[in-house]
Amino acid sequence: MSDMIYNRLGSSGLQVSQFSFGSWVTFGNQVDVGLAKDQLAAAKEGGVNFFDNAEVYAGGESESIMGRAISELGWKRHEYVVSTKLFWGINGDMVNMKNTLNRKYLMQGIDGSLERLGLDFVDLVFCHRPDPHTPIEETVWAMSDMISQGKALYWGTSEWSADEIRAAWNIAERHHLHKPVMEQPQYNLLHRTKVEKEFARLYEDIGLGLTTWSPLASGILSGKYVDGIPEGSRGALEGYDFVKDSIADQEITAKVRQLVDLAAELDVTPAQLALAWTASNPHVSTVILGASSVDQVQENLKALDVIELVTTQVRERLEAIFA
Repeated sequence: MSDMIYNRLGSSGLQVSQFSFGSWVTFGNQVDVGLAKDQLAAAKEGGVNFFDNAEVYAGGESESIMGRAISELGWKRHEYVVSTKLFWGINGDMVNMKNTLNRKYLMQGIDGSLERLGLDFVDLVFCHRPDPHTPIEETVWAMSDMISQGKALYWGTSEWSADEIRAAWNIAERHHLHKPVMEQPQYNLLHRTKVEKEFARLYEDIGLGLTTWSPLASGILSGKYVDGIPEGSRGALEGYDFVKDSIADQEITAKVRQLVDLAAELDVTPAQLALAWTASNPHVSTVILGASSVDQVQENLKALDVIELVTTQVRERLEAIFA
């Protein structure tokens, strides 16, 4: 396998691996501490240095599992980059503690995440969704204070609009605060508009970096659903009806079948081809992989070797399929 590629996170000096490893869906739902340790170790062995998490994943359990796994693996803090995200809250319906980016929630939210992860600081902290009910200025000041207090090193956003990101950046610039460095959007062959069109000017204007999620569209682009839903897969999990809806969409299934055929021509898996396509976008700092087994981690990391196969001709064929 090729050596891991490391990219600067936007205009920051921080370098993150081309492929990173995330715990969404799996940790706490499909993966316990023992398997998490094996997956994290396999990812790190493959050159991964960034591990993505969020407060809301498995109601806080995902952070606890990752924290315990890293502790038991004995990793030194300088060896890895870890993130969390804040917005939805995990304290039930308590006012000020859910679906918000107000100062009170953010300051208490980061403390809870650090406690579950067993860390003094996270490297990256994201505002997990925009909050239309809190002034962006309040959120920017709180996130900047979080950096100043040493609880996180960089802050960014996830699934914000280009206008919201630019507004936050401008407020930070005006008040000499820590600016948002990165955005975490969904990006894959089926979801492209935000990354390729909406954010187009932000890469140069503010040096926005991307840590993209769901590169396989929740497994749909792996081709494993073209003949139905395998037992134990994400599509079989409760609460993932959007996966079932996509599987039922005959137009999407037809596109995935063509992806499967193209991958076979190149002698790679459909997942590896889809991952390599995502990683080949120069604006993508890192592509977050999810996995429910160690084999899946190792298999997906082989996409590193496939990036060079995404030639102009292959790109045009994928464009014809997924336009």
